[in-house]
Amino acid sequence: MAANAFLARQTIVDAGHRLLGYELLFRHAENADNALIGSELQAGIQVIANTLFDMGTHWLLEGKLAFINMGAETLLSATTTLLPPDKIVIELTGKVGPTPEVVERLRELATLGYRFSMDNLEEGSEREALLPYVTYAKISAQGKSDKNLSAFVQRLRYSHAVKLIAERVEDQATFRQCQAMGFDYFQGYYFARPENLSARVINPSQAVVLQLLDKVRGNAEPGDIELLFKKDVALTFKLLRYINSAGFGLSCEVQSIRHAISILGVQPLYRWLTLLLATASSGQGTPALVRTAITRGRLCELLGGHIVSKADRDNLFITGVFSMLDALLETPMDSILERLVIAESIADALRDRSGLYGPVLALAEACESQDGDNIEMMAYALMLTPEQVNQAHLEAIAWVEQLGLD
Repeated sequence: MAANAFLARQTIVDAGHRLLGYELLFRHAENADNALIGSELQAGIQVIANTLFDMGTHWLLEGKLAFINMGAETLLSATTTLLPPDKIVIELTGKVGPTPEVVERLRELATLGYRFSMDNLEEGSEREALLPYVTYAKISAQGKSDKNLSAFVQRLRYSHAVKLIAERVEDQATFRQCQAMGFDYFQGYYFARPENLSARVINPSQAVVLQLLDKVRGNAEPGDIELLFKKDVALTFKLLRYINSAGFGLSCEVQSIRHAISILGVQPLYRWLTLLLATASSGQGTPALVRTAITRGRLCELLGGHIVSKADRDNLFITGVFSMLDALLETPMDSILERLVIAESIADALRDRSGLYGPVLALAEACESQDGDNIEMMAYALMLTPEQVNQAHLEAIAWVEQLGLD
């Protein structure tokens, strides 16, 4: 069930070594020092997915910009607009030329607040026609004479309002030369080699994502869409993590699935699911841990329904499901909570079974372990009888069976 997501990031700094941001690079394995790219589109989508769903923009970027490489296919795809425009710079790879489609897309995205960078700009290239649309242009500091490179830099500085980034700055001498030529920013081994990052992830079921795409396309009722999310732990986890990410800038945490869906909106939700489909698992059947997590979520919802409002019952479901994230991700719960923005009441329950939802979660766990003595004591503390607890447990199991997870 658990897998790994991989990225590398390399710093981009100014002349004073102050950090502007990171270029995020596709990696196929944890210790890879380069990218094995079979498809530029797939690599671009994987970087976007890892950034949005699995690593989290706050932890990954530490408040700095992310330069994300995109070929023409990725740029023209609907998934581009899922990225927060104030956090990222779309970096046009060396194969992106000034076609009418690309120019129109740059104009469209610019109206939404996106900024652009050009990778590996060469003097005299037709790609110079894209300079009016970009904020940054990267030029290799290697393979050119100092005289030619300096002349190219000076021409760009006087003819375009673009910030210049020297790439492949490998040593101090090259840095000093590029600084004297007038480059604004610098990137290369002299400052830092790409830092490989990985995170444990759980991927959603391809079948459920396809069902959701069909429901959203058909304007299904919110309740029907919400029910499909409840069938898949990974979907629920990724949705709440995405909607609560720094890119949305919300003033409070979104706790319920239905609230998240309503905030996202139909078209963005469809684009989000389309992107998610690229990383979804095609494996058949539902692992036992996932089934247990969903059953626990439903049981918490039933056991604690009388102590919270109807609108807040979804929090109990989230609490139960997320209580198994440490097992699903094979990661300590404290580490997960450091990177997951959720309501403090849910976090308290997950951390040490305290707060409003903690006793409900503890009772659900006691039901699973068939701890009769503790079940009776915890039930009375929540103003429930053992018979009511037993009935709720049976209802939770029956509900999960009706979901048809296998």
